Amino acid sequence: MIVRTLQATGKIAVIVRTGLLAGIVVAAMVYPIAAVAGLSAKAGADQLDADASKLPLTAPAQTTRVYAADAHTLITQFYDEFRTYTPIGTISPFIQQAIVAAEDARFYEHHGVDLKGIARAFVANRQAGSVSQGASTLTMQYVRNVLRDSAKTPADVRAATEQTPARKLREMRLAIDLEKRISKAEILERYLNVAYFGHRAYGVYAAAEVYFSKRPADLTLAEAATLAGLVQAPSTYDPAVANRAPATERRNYVIDRMVELHMADPARAAQAREQPVQLHLSEPANDCVSVPAAHNDWGFFCDLLKSWWMEQDAFGSSPLERLDRLRRGGYTIVTSLDPNTQATAQAHVLDKEKVTSTFAHGVVAIEPGTGRVRAMAVNRLYSLDQSHNGPQTDRLRRGKIKGSYPNTVNPLLGGGDLPGYQAGSSFKIFTMLAALEQGMPLSTSIYAPRRYRSVYPSGPHEPASCGGRWCPENSTGSMTGRQTIWSGFGKSVNTFFVQLEQRVGAENAVRMAERLGLHWRTGVDAHQAAPGRASGWGAFTLGVADTTPLELVDAYATIGADGMYCEPLPVLSITGFDGAPATVNGPAGRRVEVAAPRCHQVVTPEVARAAVDAARCVTGYKAATGNCGGWSTAQQVYPMVKRPVAGKTGTTDDNRTAWFVGITPGLTVLAFIADPDNPFHAIGTANHWKPVRTAAETLRDALAGTPVRGFTPPPPELVGAPKSTRRH
Repeated sequence: MIVRTLQATGKIAVIVRTGLLAGIVVAAMVYPIAAVAGLSAKAGADQLDADASKLPLTAPAQTTRVYAADAHTLITQFYDEFRTYTPIGTISPFIQQAIVAAEDARFYEHHGVDLKGIARAFVANRQAGSVSQGASTLTMQYVRNVLRDSAKTPADVRAATEQTPARKLREMRLAIDLEKRISKAEILERYLNVAYFGHRAYGVYAAAEVYFSKRPADLTLAEAATLAGLVQAPSTYDPAVANRAPATERRNYVIDRMVELHMADPARAAQAREQPVQLHLSEPANDCVSVPAAHNDWGFFCDLLKSWWMEQDAFGSSPLERLDRLRRGGYTIVTSLDPNTQATAQAHVLDKEKVTSTFAHGVVAIEPGTGRVRAMAVNRLYSLDQSHNGPQTDRLRRGKIKGSYPNTVNPLLGGGDLPGYQAGSSFKIFTMLAALEQGMPLSTSIYAPRRYRSVYPSGPHEPASCGGRWCPENSTGSMTGRQTIWSGFGKSVNTFFVQLEQRVGAENAVRMAERLGLHWRTGVDAHQAAPGRASGWGAFTLGVADTTPLELVDAYATIGADGMYCEPLPVLSITGFDGAPATVNGPAGRRVEVAAPRCHQVVTPEVARAAVDAARCVTGYKAATGNCGGWSTAQQVYPMVKRPVAGKTGTTDDNRTAWFVGITPGLTVLAFIADPDNPFHAIGTANHWKPVRTAAETLRDALAGTPVRGFTPPPPELVGAPKSTRRH
């Protein structure tokens, strides 16, 4: 019937020229005649024509590897199919020969379809009364794998794998066409990179790593024969089970075939046959939950990377498409994570707060001028298993869900969709920047009473309400008196900053925060920050809005970089499997690397330098141009860091959270402590010192051995007094 079909459509000459005529006749006989009856003359011919040049020659799905900033330390991998494409020149000759011996002894003699093999299969199947033996060449097997892997729908998968004459004919035609287009060596290379060896190992690189923890170039004869024996039936011949007899028998069969085909020295083969199957199994890491156990803390940074990747248009038009590219694209990602900074940050975090604590104590370190995230440490274990977690601290949810300690994958440090935490007085930076930008100098003097009746409205039952107005107060009576921006910021004087906010306009402080990268993460905050309403948000300057540690540290890094805001960036480089950097459309239509810093000026260098000068008062380093007022909220920081450092503390009402961010020209570090499960669970005054010390110790150790760099003083017009000659 197939012959009549081909004659009727004028295709017989093509088949005769390829020497396939007899083979197709035999192939049809391998299957029940009834299965062929449905192939109409026109449909069969159209299918052959349509498929002739449709086989994609692109590389198959590959593993993406993620490294630390040293480009050597592996953090994790992402894959759907564990595979790394490997050139034939770096694959052991043993495995090349073993695959040919096991699967297609006449590989180098046929042109994609083996007529002798088809005849042999026909005889065997007739004797067995069923399909007991196939006749697929390596080329045909490769074609089948490519069609399956390139399938877009379940129907495409079925069409590529179903046992029908139509599918077999399609494979034959594509195999013949392929052998005209590329060499035998390239076909073998491609086959070795798509074949499935069991245990989620796709391709010879993955198989060598999974079973023997080595590279394909280093496979021995016995190991190569073991792997070659797997592709026919990975489960049946699995060597990683208690009963290795089937695997051993199959391996020895392959070795014997290699001897018969003069691919292996008989003496060497005999020696290999006598060896027991010896494995060195490894479980390849996959996704963020598979970071090395000794470095479980890397999981939170990995989660940031994954979230960032899924936002990048360069990798697809939707988060799902981008995730697919991450898992199948074979990228090499060198991240910004510095193992030394991460290690010191994690050590100092755990020194203050154990993983079993209800309070999350964490650190984020970022590089000013690039936005590169150098460390993300928190006293939690990155794990999906929360079955043994502690109870909820929120009594309304207690008994319904577990607490988030010690195990969690929640983005407690930023990079996800959690709202974060109130940051308290650390928000005063935005009011100060707005004032400086409007030309108010650092010497601006305002009398700060213990309690101040502001112009901002307040409900009768809201905290700090007095007669319908918002009336904030200072934490201690020692703040009462005339303050400047230097002393008001260094001592964190609430009533000074509320008055300063009134002068600059609360809306300008809110817009400044947006310019420095803050997002409104709750409906309440977004409502308050909206144009037309932000002007009445007086409490904004005291940090009542939610933010994440990552957002806030980046805002402070901006003033440490002379007003240059850079998006938080978790990567140093991203290259495809072809070695080319991943790029995206940049300004003026130019292509720029996806991993390049994304920075723009949000305030002038002069304004940023003035803000840093006031922030020096906080740490005990003292301002270069003015008087800090005798004391500050974190004056122990400079003696600990022992290099130029600025910063800001932050606490919220009722001591619910505590923060400290430290700024140096080379690194900005933020530490915080809060209960992510229950924002009303106060940390208490006893824990205020922990963020200060953790951030200072992290700065000290991370910068050890690096050149000491100073700050540039602000210009006279933003000082408002003769320039000081203090240290810079």
